Order: sequence, then C-alpha cells, then structure tokens
Amino acid sequence: MEPLTGKRFAEVYPQRTKKEYAQFCQQLAATWPEAVKIRLVQDNLNTHNASAFYENLPAHEAFALSQRFEFHYTPKSASWLNMIEIEFSALARQCLDRRIATLEKLKQEVLSIIQARDAQKIKIHWQFSLAGAREKMNSHYQRVFAHNAQYRKK
Repeated sequence: MEPLTGKRFAEVYPQRTKKEYAQFCQQLAATWPEAVKIRLVQDNLNTHNASAFYENLPAHEAFALSQRFEFHYTPKSASWLNMIEIEFSALARQCLDRRIATLEKLKQEVLSIIQARDAQKIKIHWQFSLAGAREKMNSHYQRVFAHNAQYRKK
C-alpha cells in the first residue's frame, strides 16, 4: 500500500513461499509500471528478499525485478514499525477473526475489503517520529553502540 495516497494492492496465496513472493513482486511491479524504485517495508520472513526472484525466474527477469525494489526490513519484534500491520489489523477486525472454510472464500473476502479501502483511499496517518523510534529502540541501540545512551528518555 501507499500510505500517503491510500492506494492498495493485495493478493491471497495458499502458501508464503519464495515462489509466491516472487509472483507478488512481479504483480506489484506491473501495478506501478512508472515507478523507478518501489520501496518495500517488510518483516524479516526468510522468503522476503531478492533470492526469491533468482530461484523462480530466469536470471535476466530476476535481475530486472530486483532493480525495481528497495528492501527495508523492520527490526524483529517491532511490527509496530510496519504500516502494513495497521492494514492487517483492519482486515482482522473485518474478516480474519474467524475461520474461513476455503481459500477461495478467504480470497473473495480479503480482496473485497482491500478493494473497498482502496476506493475510499483510506490513508495511514503515521504518527511515529524519528525521536520516538530512537526512544523506543534505545535499549537495542545501546547494546550496539554505547554512545546511543544519549537518546535515553530523561
């Protein structure tokens, strides 16, 4: 999703393998053909990287696709830094909070909700600042480099 425009793109797959990830990224690149770089903020799932392209596409296609993306990974145990988690929360409240019998029904419900949210251009109003991130992650910063203690909440 584009947090500032409210534009969304979603797909539902039976699994979360590198093959599905590569297919999703191909579709994502086709959805934004004018974009020189597409910035992906994502978690650290082992399938979420360019190796998925090389393992599932011819080398020239994999290279071209990898050049379209700039990967940004949220720290482990920091899903609050990933705006898509806000979208997942909305999905959970509307349809993912119960058992859905078939993949086809799940796909229908999820894509219908995404389409409605896309049509409404619901934006993400990100309120987390760099200072807030430094404060929240301070204990991790200090372990890496002691000088970061300066960001400790006073």
